[in-house]
Amino acid sequence: MLAVALVDRTGSGLWASVSVLYFTYVSGLSVAQVGTLAALAGAVGIAGAPLGGHLADRLPLTRVLIALQLLRALASLALLTSDNYALLVTFSAVGSLGDRAASVLTKLYATRVAGPDRVRYQALNRTLANVGWALGGLGAAAALTLGTTAAYRWLLIGDALSFAAAALLTVRCAEPPSPSRTVAGSHTPEPATKPTSPWRDRTYLRYVATETVLFLDDAVFKVGLPLWIAHTGSTPHGLAPLLMVLNNVMVVVLQVPLARFGATTAAARGLLIPLSAAYAAGGTAMALSATAGTVGATLLLTAAAAAFTTAEMLHATISWELSVALAPAQAQGTYLGVHGLAQSAQRSIGPLAVTAAIAAGPAGWTLFGATIALTCVIQHRTVRDRLARPSLSVPPVTVSEQ
Repeated sequence: MLAVALVDRTGSGLWASVSVLYFTYVSGLSVAQVGTLAALAGAVGIAGAPLGGHLADRLPLTRVLIALQLLRALASLALLTSDNYALLVTFSAVGSLGDRAASVLTKLYATRVAGPDRVRYQALNRTLANVGWALGGLGAAAALTLGTTAAYRWLLIGDALSFAAAALLTVRCAEPPSPSRTVAGSHTPEPATKPTSPWRDRTYLRYVATETVLFLDDAVFKVGLPLWIAHTGSTPHGLAPLLMVLNNVMVVVLQVPLARFGATTAAARGLLIPLSAAYAAGGTAMALSATAGTVGATLLLTAAAAAFTTAEMLHATISWELSVALAPAQAQGTYLGVHGLAQSAQRSIGPLAVTAAIAAGPAGWTLFGATIALTCVIQHRTVRDRLARPSLSVPPVTVSEQ
Protein backbone atom coordinates (compact mmCIF):
# COMPACT_ATOMS: atom_id res chain seq x y z
CA MET A 1 0.00 0.00 0.00
CA LEU A 2 2.97 2.32 0.47
CA ALA A 3 3.77 1.91 -3.22
CA VAL A 4 0.16 2.80 -3.99
CA ALA A 5 0.57 6.12 -2.17
CA LEU A 6 3.68 6.97 -4.20
CA VAL A 7 2.06 6.13 -7.56
CA ASP A 8 -1.25 7.77 -6.67
CA ARG A 9 0.30 11.06 -5.56
CA THR A 10 2.72 11.21 -8.45
CA GLY A 11 -0.27 11.25 -10.78
CA SER A 12 -2.08 13.78 -8.61
CA GLY A 13 1.02 15.99 -8.69
CA LEU A 14 0.93 15.93 -12.48
CA TRP A 15 -2.64 17.20 -12.54
CA ALA A 16 -3.13 19.35 -9.43
CA SER A 17 -0.67 22.02 -10.50
CA VAL A 18 -2.10 22.40 -14.01
CA SER A 19 -5.82 21.71 -13.63
CA VAL A 20 -6.74 25.41 -13.61
CA LEU A 21 -4.58 25.99 -16.68
CA TYR A 22 -6.15 23.02 -18.47
CA PHE A 23 -9.69 24.25 -17.90
CA THR A 24 -8.66 27.76 -18.95
CA TYR A 25 -6.55 27.11 -22.06
CA VAL A 26 -7.81 23.73 -23.29
CA SER A 27 -11.47 23.73 -22.25
CA GLY A 28 -11.82 27.50 -22.75
CA LEU A 29 -13.53 28.28 -19.42
CA SER A 30 -13.60 31.72 -17.84
CA VAL A 31 -12.06 32.45 -14.46
CA ALA A 32 -15.52 32.49 -12.86
CA GLN A 33 -16.40 29.17 -14.44
CA VAL A 34 -13.17 27.54 -13.25
CA GLY A 35 -13.73 28.82 -9.71
CA THR A 36 -17.31 27.58 -9.68
CA LEU A 37 -16.25 24.21 -11.04
CA ALA A 38 -13.66 23.79 -8.30
CA ALA A 39 -16.14 24.84 -5.61
CA LEU A 40 -18.88 22.49 -6.81
CA ALA A 41 -16.50 19.56 -7.21
CA GLY A 42 -15.12 20.18 -3.73
CA ALA A 43 -18.63 20.35 -2.25
CA VAL A 44 -19.57 17.00 -3.76
CA GLY A 45 -16.24 15.54 -2.62
CA ILE A 46 -17.16 16.23 1.02
CA ALA A 47 -19.58 13.29 0.84
CA GLY A 48 -16.77 10.94 -0.22
CA ALA A 49 -15.24 10.59 3.25
CA PRO A 50 -18.32 9.32 5.16
CA LEU A 51 -19.48 7.28 2.15
CA GLY A 52 -16.12 5.53 1.83
CA GLY A 53 -15.96 4.82 5.56
CA HIS A 54 -19.50 3.44 5.56
CA LEU A 55 -18.72 1.03 2.71
CA ALA A 56 -15.45 -0.11 4.28
CA ASP A 57 -17.26 -1.33 7.41
CA ARG A 58 -19.48 -3.53 5.23
CA LEU A 59 -17.40 -4.61 2.23
CA PRO A 60 -13.80 -5.84 1.72
CA LEU A 61 -11.61 -2.76 2.04
CA THR A 62 -9.23 -3.54 -0.81
CA ARG A 63 -12.11 -4.14 -3.24
CA VAL A 64 -13.67 -0.80 -2.37
CA LEU A 65 -10.29 0.90 -2.84
CA ILE A 66 -9.82 -0.74 -6.24
CA ALA A 67 -13.27 0.42 -7.33
CA LEU A 68 -12.54 3.98 -6.17
CA GLN A 69 -9.19 4.10 -7.99
CA LEU A 70 -10.84 2.94 -11.20
CA LEU A 71 -13.62 5.51 -10.70
CA ARG A 72 -10.99 8.26 -10.38
CA ALA A 73 -9.23 7.02 -13.52
CA LEU A 74 -12.46 7.06 -15.53
CA ALA A 75 -13.39 10.51 -14.22
CA SER A 76 -10.00 11.89 -15.30
CA LEU A 77 -10.20 10.35 -18.76
CA ALA A 78 -13.78 11.60 -19.14
CA LEU A 79 -12.50 15.20 -18.89
CA LEU A 80 -10.78 14.63 -22.23
CA THR A 81 -14.03 13.79 -23.97
CA SER A 82 -15.90 17.09 -23.69
CA ASP A 83 -15.67 20.84 -23.25
CA ASN A 84 -19.30 21.04 -22.12
CA TYR A 85 -19.34 22.88 -18.82
CA ALA A 86 -22.01 20.76 -17.14
CA LEU A 87 -20.17 17.57 -18.05
CA LEU A 88 -16.83 18.95 -16.87
CA VAL A 89 -18.39 19.83 -13.52
CA THR A 90 -19.93 16.35 -13.28
CA PHE A 91 -16.69 14.52 -14.12
CA SER A 92 -14.70 16.69 -11.72
CA ALA A 93 -17.22 16.10 -8.94
CA VAL A 94 -17.06 12.33 -9.43
CA GLY A 95 -13.27 12.47 -9.29
CA SER A 96 -13.38 14.58 -6.13
CA LEU A 97 -15.81 12.14 -4.50
CA GLY A 98 -13.48 9.23 -5.28
CA ASP A 99 -10.43 11.14 -4.08
CA ARG A 100 -11.84 11.95 -0.64
CA ALA A 101 -13.19 8.42 -0.18
CA ALA A 102 -9.88 6.83 -1.22
CA SER A 103 -8.00 9.08 1.20
CA VAL A 104 -10.06 7.86 4.15
CA LEU A 105 -9.79 4.21 3.12
CA THR A 106 -6.02 4.44 2.78
CA LYS A 107 -5.89 5.63 6.39
CA LEU A 108 -8.25 2.86 7.45
CA TYR A 109 -6.06 0.28 5.70
CA ALA A 110 -3.06 1.49 7.69
CA THR A 111 -5.10 1.33 10.89
CA ARG A 112 -6.11 -2.28 10.27
CA VAL A 113 -2.89 -3.66 8.85
CA ALA A 114 -0.36 -1.89 11.08
CA GLY A 115 -2.16 -2.13 14.43
CA PRO A 116 -0.10 -0.46 17.18
CA ASP A 117 2.41 0.76 14.58
CA ARG A 118 -0.23 2.70 12.66
CA VAL A 119 1.31 6.11 13.37
CA ARG A 120 4.70 5.10 11.95
CA TYR A 121 3.00 3.43 8.97
CA GLN A 122 1.03 6.61 8.26
CA ALA A 123 4.20 8.68 8.57
CA LEU A 124 5.91 6.50 5.95
CA ASN A 125 2.81 6.72 3.78
CA ARG A 126 2.75 10.52 4.03
CA THR A 127 6.46 10.78 3.30
CA LEU A 128 6.10 8.74 0.11
CA ALA A 129 3.01 10.75 -0.84
CA ASN A 130 5.03 13.96 -0.58
CA VAL A 131 7.78 12.44 -2.72
CA GLY A 132 5.10 11.55 -5.26
CA TRP A 133 3.71 15.09 -5.23
CA ALA A 134 7.19 16.47 -5.84
CA LEU A 135 7.87 14.07 -8.72
CA GLY A 136 4.51 14.83 -10.28
CA GLY A 137 5.04 18.57 -9.92
CA LEU A 138 8.45 18.36 -11.57
CA GLY A 139 6.96 16.33 -14.41
CA ALA A 140 4.20 18.88 -14.89
CA ALA A 141 6.68 21.76 -14.90
CA ALA A 142 8.76 20.00 -17.56
CA ALA A 143 5.70 19.29 -19.72
CA LEU A 144 4.47 22.87 -19.47
CA THR A 145 7.65 24.15 -21.07
CA LEU A 146 6.13 22.85 -24.31
CA GLY A 147 3.07 25.03 -23.81
CA THR A 148 0.90 22.92 -26.13
CA THR A 149 -2.62 21.53 -25.80
CA ALA A 150 -1.21 18.04 -26.29
CA ALA A 151 1.06 18.51 -23.25
CA TYR A 152 -1.92 19.36 -21.03
CA ARG A 153 -3.83 16.34 -22.33
CA TRP A 154 -0.92 13.98 -21.68
CA LEU A 155 -0.64 15.25 -18.12
CA LEU A 156 -4.30 14.40 -17.59
CA ILE A 157 -3.76 10.97 -19.15
CA GLY A 158 -0.80 10.46 -16.83
CA ASP A 159 -3.03 11.27 -13.87
CA ALA A 160 -5.59 8.69 -15.00
CA LEU A 161 -2.92 6.06 -15.60
CA SER A 162 -1.56 6.58 -12.09
CA PHE A 163 -4.97 5.69 -10.64
CA ALA A 164 -5.20 2.60 -12.85
CA ALA A 165 -1.70 1.57 -11.72
CA ALA A 166 -2.71 2.17 -8.09
CA ALA A 167 -5.71 -0.12 -8.58
CA LEU A 168 -3.46 -2.87 -9.98
CA LEU A 169 -1.08 -2.52 -7.04
CA THR A 170 -4.00 -2.69 -4.62
CA VAL A 171 -5.04 -6.03 -6.13
CA ARG A 172 -1.79 -7.45 -4.76
CA CYS A 173 -2.43 -6.14 -1.23
CA ALA A 174 -3.77 -8.58 1.34
CA GLU A 175 -7.16 -7.80 2.83
CA PRO A 176 -6.52 -6.42 6.35
CA PRO A 177 -8.41 -7.77 9.38
CA SER A 178 -11.72 -6.09 10.10
CA PRO A 179 -13.53 -6.25 13.45
CA SER A 180 -16.81 -5.13 11.84
CA ARG A 181 -17.31 -7.98 9.38
CA THR A 182 -16.21 -11.54 8.64
CA VAL A 183 -13.43 -11.59 6.07
CA ALA A 184 -13.82 -14.24 3.38
CA GLY A 185 -12.34 -17.50 4.60
CA SER A 186 -12.11 -16.32 8.21
CA HIS A 187 -13.65 -18.23 11.10
CA THR A 188 -13.94 -15.11 13.27
CA PRO A 189 -17.59 -14.45 14.17
CA GLU A 190 -19.40 -11.19 13.56
CA PRO A 191 -19.53 -8.75 16.49
CA ALA A 192 -22.49 -9.29 18.78
CA THR A 193 -23.30 -5.58 19.03
CA LYS A 194 -24.13 -3.11 16.30
CA PRO A 195 -21.58 -0.38 15.47
CA THR A 196 -22.01 2.92 17.24
CA SER A 197 -23.00 5.86 15.04
CA PRO A 198 -20.53 8.77 15.08
CA TRP A 199 -23.43 11.12 14.32
CA ARG A 200 -24.76 10.46 17.84
CA ASP A 201 -21.34 10.57 19.47
CA ARG A 202 -21.08 14.12 20.80
CA THR A 203 -17.49 13.76 21.97
CA TYR A 204 -16.34 12.58 18.56
CA LEU A 205 -18.27 15.29 16.76
CA ARG A 206 -16.70 17.95 19.01
CA TYR A 207 -13.31 16.41 18.28
CA VAL A 208 -13.99 16.57 14.51
CA ALA A 209 -15.04 20.21 14.86
CA THR A 210 -11.69 21.09 16.46
CA GLU A 211 -9.91 19.09 13.77
CA THR A 212 -11.42 21.34 11.11
CA VAL A 213 -9.59 24.27 12.69
CA LEU A 214 -6.31 22.39 13.15
CA PHE A 215 -6.19 21.49 9.46
CA LEU A 216 -5.89 25.20 8.55
CA ASP A 217 -2.13 24.85 8.01
CA ASP A 218 -3.04 23.56 4.54
CA ALA A 219 -4.64 26.90 3.61
CA VAL A 220 -1.61 28.79 4.90
CA PHE A 221 0.66 27.25 2.28
CA LYS A 222 -1.83 27.11 -0.59
CA VAL A 223 -3.33 30.58 -0.13
CA GLY A 224 -2.02 32.49 2.88
CA LEU A 225 1.72 32.71 2.29
CA PRO A 226 1.56 33.52 -1.46
CA LEU A 227 -1.10 36.22 -0.95
CA TRP A 228 0.66 37.70 2.09
CA ILE A 229 3.93 37.93 0.15
CA ALA A 230 2.12 39.68 -2.68
CA HIS A 231 0.22 41.89 -0.24
CA THR A 232 3.17 43.16 1.80
CA GLY A 233 5.29 44.04 -1.23
CA SER A 234 8.56 43.99 0.74
CA THR A 235 9.41 40.38 -0.12
CA PRO A 236 10.31 38.97 -3.57
CA HIS A 237 7.47 36.94 -5.05
CA GLY A 238 9.89 34.12 -5.80
CA LEU A 239 9.99 33.33 -2.09
CA ALA A 240 6.51 31.75 -2.24
CA PRO A 241 7.48 28.63 -4.25
CA LEU A 242 10.69 28.31 -2.25
CA LEU A 243 8.67 28.13 0.97
CA MET A 244 6.54 25.40 -0.61
CA VAL A 245 9.75 23.50 -1.34
CA LEU A 246 10.84 24.00 2.27
CA ASN A 247 7.52 22.58 3.43
CA ASN A 248 7.88 19.52 1.20
CA VAL A 249 11.48 18.84 2.17
CA MET A 250 10.76 19.15 5.89
CA VAL A 251 7.89 16.69 5.66
CA VAL A 252 9.92 14.16 3.68
CA VAL A 253 12.88 14.38 6.08
CA LEU A 254 11.16 14.81 9.45
CA GLN A 255 7.69 13.22 9.36
CA VAL A 256 8.86 9.69 10.19
CA PRO A 257 11.27 10.73 13.00
CA LEU A 258 8.60 12.93 14.58
CA ALA A 259 6.02 10.14 14.46
CA ARG A 260 7.76 8.24 17.25
CA PHE A 261 6.78 10.98 19.69
CA GLY A 262 3.11 10.15 19.12
CA ALA A 263 3.34 6.37 18.98
CA THR A 264 0.86 5.92 21.85
CA THR A 265 -2.50 7.52 22.45
CA ALA A 266 -1.34 9.35 25.58
CA ALA A 267 1.77 10.63 23.79
CA ALA A 268 -0.31 11.83 20.83
CA ARG A 269 -2.61 13.80 23.14
CA GLY A 270 0.43 15.27 24.88
CA LEU A 271 1.73 16.60 21.54
CA LEU A 272 -1.24 18.99 21.40
CA ILE A 273 0.64 21.35 23.73
CA PRO A 274 3.76 21.80 21.52
CA LEU A 275 1.39 21.90 18.54
CA SER A 276 -0.34 24.87 20.17
CA ALA A 277 3.03 26.63 20.54
CA ALA A 278 3.96 25.94 16.90
CA TYR A 279 0.74 27.52 15.61
CA ALA A 280 1.15 30.56 17.86
CA ALA A 281 4.77 31.00 16.71
CA GLY A 282 3.76 30.76 13.05
CA GLY A 283 1.06 33.40 13.39
CA THR A 284 3.38 35.73 15.30
CA ALA A 285 6.17 35.42 12.72
CA MET A 286 3.69 36.20 9.92
CA ALA A 287 2.52 39.31 11.80
CA LEU A 288 6.05 40.57 12.49
CA SER A 289 7.06 40.14 8.83
CA ALA A 290 4.77 43.05 7.87
CA THR A 291 6.93 45.60 9.71
CA ALA A 292 10.37 44.27 8.74
CA GLY A 293 12.55 45.16 5.75
CA THR A 294 13.17 42.82 2.85
CA VAL A 295 15.79 40.69 4.61
CA GLY A 296 13.95 40.66 7.91
CA ALA A 297 10.63 39.82 6.26
CA THR A 298 12.24 37.00 4.29
CA LEU A 299 13.72 35.50 7.45
CA LEU A 300 10.48 35.87 9.39
CA LEU A 301 8.39 34.33 6.61
CA THR A 302 10.84 31.44 6.41
CA ALA A 303 10.52 30.99 10.16
CA ALA A 304 6.72 31.11 9.84
CA ALA A 305 6.80 28.46 7.10
CA ALA A 306 9.01 26.26 9.28
CA ALA A 307 6.67 26.71 12.26
CA PHE A 308 3.52 25.93 10.26
CA THR A 309 5.24 22.90 8.68
CA THR A 310 6.21 21.67 12.14
CA ALA A 311 2.59 22.15 13.17
CA GLU A 312 1.47 20.25 10.08
CA MET A 313 3.68 17.25 10.93
CA LEU A 314 2.75 17.24 14.63
CA HIS A 315 -0.94 17.49 13.83
CA ALA A 316 -0.71 14.66 11.30
CA THR A 317 0.83 12.42 13.96
CA ILE A 318 -1.77 13.39 16.56
CA SER A 319 -4.68 13.07 14.16
CA TRP A 320 -3.70 9.59 12.93
CA GLU A 321 -3.73 8.26 16.49
CA LEU A 322 -6.61 10.10 18.14
CA SER A 323 -9.09 9.68 15.26
CA VAL A 324 -8.70 5.90 15.62
CA ALA A 325 -8.37 5.72 19.41
CA LEU A 326 -11.64 7.63 19.87
CA ALA A 327 -13.55 5.26 17.55
CA PRO A 328 -15.20 1.96 18.50
CA ALA A 329 -13.40 -0.94 16.82
CA GLN A 330 -16.59 -2.20 15.12
CA ALA A 331 -17.24 1.15 13.42
CA GLN A 332 -13.78 2.45 12.57
CA GLY A 333 -14.58 2.97 8.92
CA THR A 334 -17.71 4.99 9.63
CA TYR A 335 -15.96 7.05 12.30
CA LEU A 336 -12.92 7.77 10.13
CA GLY A 337 -15.29 8.77 7.35
CA VAL A 338 -16.83 11.41 9.62
CA HIS A 339 -13.34 12.49 10.67
CA GLY A 340 -12.53 12.98 6.98
CA LEU A 341 -15.19 15.70 6.88
CA ALA A 342 -12.85 17.93 8.89
CA GLN A 343 -10.26 18.10 6.13
CA SER A 344 -12.93 18.44 3.46
CA ALA A 345 -14.61 21.31 5.33
CA GLN A 346 -11.26 23.03 5.82
CA ARG A 347 -10.85 23.19 2.06
CA SER A 348 -13.88 25.46 1.99
CA ILE A 349 -13.33 27.61 5.08
CA GLY A 350 -9.51 27.65 4.99
CA PRO A 351 -9.12 30.15 2.13
CA LEU A 352 -11.70 32.42 3.76
CA ALA A 353 -9.88 32.27 7.12
CA VAL A 354 -6.46 33.17 5.74
CA THR A 355 -7.78 35.91 3.46
CA ALA A 356 -9.55 37.40 6.50
CA ALA A 357 -6.24 37.31 8.38
CA ILE A 358 -4.51 39.07 5.49
CA ALA A 359 -7.23 41.73 5.30
CA ALA A 360 -6.85 42.43 9.03
CA GLY A 361 -3.07 42.88 8.72
CA PRO A 362 -0.56 41.84 11.41
CA ALA A 363 -3.26 41.63 14.07
CA GLY A 364 -5.15 39.21 11.84
CA TRP A 365 -2.23 36.78 11.68
CA THR A 366 -1.68 37.04 15.44
CA LEU A 367 -5.34 36.21 16.02
CA PHE A 368 -5.19 33.43 13.43
CA GLY A 369 -2.31 31.68 15.21
CA ALA A 370 -3.78 32.28 18.67
CA THR A 371 -7.17 30.87 17.66
CA ILE A 372 -5.68 27.62 16.40
CA ALA A 373 -3.42 27.43 19.46
CA LEU A 374 -6.47 27.78 21.71
CA THR A 375 -8.27 25.09 19.70
CA CYS A 376 -5.37 22.71 20.46
CA VAL A 377 -5.98 23.26 24.17
CA ILE A 378 -9.73 22.72 23.70
CA GLN A 379 -9.09 19.44 21.87
CA HIS A 380 -6.68 18.37 24.62
CA ARG A 381 -9.52 18.72 27.15
CA THR A 382 -12.23 17.35 24.84
CA VAL A 383 -10.64 13.94 24.38
CA ARG A 384 -9.37 13.56 27.97
CA ASP A 385 -12.31 11.65 29.45
CA ARG A 386 -12.79 9.36 26.47
CA LEU A 387 -9.13 8.38 26.35
CA ALA A 388 -9.16 7.56 30.06
CA ARG A 389 -11.39 4.57 29.25
CA PRO A 390 -10.00 1.16 28.22
CA SER A 391 -8.26 1.04 24.84
CA LEU A 392 -10.41 0.73 21.73
CA SER A 393 -7.66 -0.88 19.69
CA VAL A 394 -8.52 -3.29 16.90
CA PRO A 395 -8.95 -6.81 18.27
CA PRO A 396 -7.05 -9.58 16.52
CA VAL A 397 -8.92 -11.09 13.56
CA THR A 398 -7.85 -14.09 11.54
CA VAL A 399 -7.70 -13.28 7.82
CA SER A 400 -7.68 -15.79 5.01
CA GLU A 401 -4.67 -15.65 2.71
CA GLN A 402 -6.95 -16.26 -0.25
